[in-house]
Parts: sequence; C-alpha cells; structure tokens
Amino acid sequence: MSELLPALLIVLPIIGATLPLGVGLLRENVGWSIAALVLSVEAGLTAWLATAVYGGEGATRIVHVLGGETFGRRGATENFVVGIELVADAFSGLMVLLVAGVALGVLAFARRGGPRGNAFYSGYLLLTGGLMGLFLTGDLFNLFVFLEIVGLTTYGLVASDRDAESAVAALKYLVIGTTGASLYLLGVGYLFLRTGALNMVDVSRSLAGEPEWIDGALYGDSLVLAAFGFIAVGLMTKAAIYPLHTWQPDAYAAAPDAVTVYISALVSTGGAYAFARVTWTVFTPEFFAVGQNARILELVIVLACLSVVLGSGLAAMQRRLKRLFAYSSVSQFGLIVIGVCVAVHPAGGTQATRLAVYGVVIHLLGHGLIKGGLFATVGALAHGTGARRVREYAGLAKRRPFLSGSMAVLGLAIVGVPPTIGFLGKWYLAVGALNTRLWPVIFVVFASTLLTLLYVARLLEKLYFDGPAEGAAPAAEPEPEGPGAPGGADGAMMTDGAGSLSYGMIALAVSAAVLTVLLGFAGSALTAAAEPIAQAVIEAAPEVSAGG
Repeated sequence: MSELLPALLIVLPIIGATLPLGVGLLRENVGWSIAALVLSVEAGLTAWLATAVYGGEGATRIVHVLGGETFGRRGATENFVVGIELVADAFSGLMVLLVAGVALGVLAFARRGGPRGNAFYSGYLLLTGGLMGLFLTGDLFNLFVFLEIVGLTTYGLVASDRDAESAVAALKYLVIGTTGASLYLLGVGYLFLRTGALNMVDVSRSLAGEPEWIDGALYGDSLVLAAFGFIAVGLMTKAAIYPLHTWQPDAYAAAPDAVTVYISALVSTGGAYAFARVTWTVFTPEFFAVGQNARILELVIVLACLSVVLGSGLAAMQRRLKRLFAYSSVSQFGLIVIGVCVAVHPAGGTQATRLAVYGVVIHLLGHGLIKGGLFATVGALAHGTGARRVREYAGLAKRRPFLSGSMAVLGLAIVGVPPTIGFLGKWYLAVGALNTRLWPVIFVVFASTLLTLLYVARLLEKLYFDGPAEGAAPAAEPEPEGPGAPGGADGAMMTDGAGSLSYGMIALAVSAAVLTVLLGFAGSALTAAAEPIAQAVIEAAPEVSAGG
C-alpha cells in the first residue's frame, strides 16, 4: 500500500481542488471547510509516507511507476522506465512534510486573513498538489509539468486581490516564470536528444555511458553542456537568484497576505529543490570533475554570491516589510544554490560534500519555516494594527507582545543566531565551503550575515525601543469578540480598528517561532535525516574527489 502514497499525495489535493467550485454551486463559503478536510487527510498520508521512508534502518526509497512498464532499447541489458516514476526518498520525504505542515498552517491564517472565495481555495489546493508532484517526481519532463502547475496557480493567487498592483505583479511573474520554465524545458529537450531518456536515474546512467548503445561518458558533449546551462538558468529563475529575481519582490509585496505566506515558504523552495535534485541526481559530481565543467559550476557560484550580497543589501534599503523580506529570500536562496554547488565541486572531498548537503537540506527546511513565519507575523500585525512599514512598527511590542516576540525570534533566525535552525543551515554551508577552500564564499556568508543583522536590528529597534510614531493613537490589546459580533461569528477574531486578527494568525506566527528554536536543538536528528541524501551524492562522486 505504501507504494501508492506518492500518487495519492498528488491526486488528492488536485481532485479536492474541484470540490470548492463544484459544491460552491449549491452552497456558498464551503471552500475553507473542504480545504481543511482535504489537507488534514493529506497531512496524515504525508506522515504515513515519512514513516515508511524513515521507518527502518536508513532511508527506504518508495517508487511508484505510473503505467508500471519498462522496455529495452537497442539490445540493452537493462531497461529504461517508460511510465512516469514518482519517488519518495529521504530528500523528497522531508520536503513533502514541509508542504503538508505549511499548507495546514497557512489555512488557519487564511480563515480570517482571506481571500475567502471558493475559487481561492480551489487554487490553494491545486497549488498544494502541484508542489507535492514537484517534490515527488522522478521524471525530468514531469518536473516541468509540475513547475507549470505551481507557476500558473501562483500567478492566479498573486492576482486574487483583483487590484492593479497585484495584477501587474502577477503579469510580471507570469512573463519571467514562463521564460524560466521554457529554458528548463529546452535543456530537458537537449538531454532527451542525447540520451533518449527522461527518467532522472536513466538520464544519469546514460550520461555516465553505462548503457551499451552509448559510446563512453557524455559529460563533455556539447548538447549535455548546453542542457545543464539551460536547466540551471531556468531553475534559478524559479528560485529567484540574481539577476533573475525581479519577479519575487513585486509578487510577495502585492499578493494577499495568506498567499504571500504560502508562496514565500514553498514556491521558490520548489525551484531550489529542483536545482539540487537535477544537479545531484542527474548530472552528479562526475559531470563537474570532467574537463572544464567545473568552470560552469564556478559561474553559478558567482551568481549565487551576488544574489546573497545584493539581496541582503537591497533588503536593508526597504521600508515596506513585505518587500524587505522578499529581498531577504533572494539572499537566502543564493546561499542554498552555493551549497548545492559546493556539494559537487571537484575541489571538495567526502566531508565537504556531506556538510554542504546537510546545509542545503536544513536551510531549505529552515527557510520555509522561518520565512513563512515572518510573513505570517507581518500579515497578522498588518491586520491587527495596520502597520506595513518599518517606521509604523515603533512601539508595537507593547501592544502585540506575542507577535513582536515571534518577529524577534524569526528575525534572529534568518540572521543565523543560535540556537535556531537558521544557524544550523548557515553553519553547515559555511563549513562545507571552508572544506572546499572556497574562501570568497566564506567572506560572502559573513558579509550577508552582517547585512541581515543590519535590517533585522533596525526592525527590532523600532519594535522594542522606539515610541509610537507621531500622531499614532495608542491602543490597548483588544479582547476577543463574542459570537454575533461584527465579523466574529465564531469568537475567533480580535480587532483594534485597523482590521481583524484571529487566533489562527497568532498561532501560526508563534508556532513558527517555537519550531525554529526547537529544531535548532535537533541538529543531530536533522543531520541523521539528511545523511542518506549526502551518502547518495558521495557515492556518485568520482574517486579523485571522494577522498580528502
């Protein structure tokens, strides 16, 4: 039964996405209840899958092939997969846990934060299904399909406020995102022309020259080199790496608050995951150890370093909180791309690869949790007080102590202050680069930490040490409204005149802060979970780079 779980995790939310619209023809405002039911079942299935993957010694690889057929080619002794392969392994198992947890948490935020229409919840479930497929697919073309499902759904959700700013942001995201997906597809086409395969493992075998109809390894082939270039650029566009990042600040700033929380935690995370998966599983460290291929890797590292520094610098210049943390994401995903490259760099060794993989996996999980929590806190403070700019946060700690505390913890986590998961991810990335002797990368990590501390400290100073802005009337912490109060039918809303603030919003922000600290103490458990991923990358490395 467990082999069906990858397919169920994708199919359930996609089918569930039809229900809010269908049932909505008979009854209004059923979207949230349907989404809550579907995502609760989804969370249970995800926990089952994680137990199946990690239940025994080491990590089990659960594979489901749609169609279940293989076929031989040109007298090959081993067959290529024809059906689309869905794979749940240590890497994808961790990521689907993140998707399930964030999807349920943001749903609690959206209960009052909106948008509340049935169409919104259909899009929300469809996006969840697309993300599940993106993390579980083992097929390069199917990865493109799920990237497009995620992209098209996100464009619609960004524009769901139906105002001019969100429409322009969604259109910009559509143009840039579609360009990135097209470049990725072009790279996949080149790989297919050269190898005749789309399954990730089969393409990797073909590049290594294992099938008997291929005359030697293809790592130096011009089509393969072009394929990596197009795929890397396409996926770095999805992950918002400089200079391909320009869609992200506008999309995050213009989207409704609940949408920003969800996409900030998961959508660019999906692009970064796809880059790591293709680099580690398809091309493998052997590709970068041949000829001048390492130069391509170093070019990607340079772009990622620029993303880290410029993203942090631009974040420090922002006055609107959503744009500030959007540019912060540009910087953080730059760190993740650096880690992906360090893990396969020929100058590194077994230990450098292991540490870099730990850093990438932990930082992917940590960034999803931290950044989702930060945007949830920003959204909750905006709904409760109307504050959306840094200067408007002056003195808010007295009025909103729990949300301000969450902001402080999550802000320090994005800096990399222990004991938080943000510190763990950044530590392993930095030490991995140190083992590879990439000294400029160490400087970049240090510089980005200082720049991040600059804007986080400025924000905390406003919250805790500045008085209320001139002309702002102090407001006492409001009491929850009872049943029958305006907009508070279930007694789960608070208001101080600027908007509504539900217990679900507060709970999401506080829970993210608490988990950020708890996972910071779980370093050994996280590295144990990431060890099978690191071991797979190490085993794919050539002998010359496996030592050291």
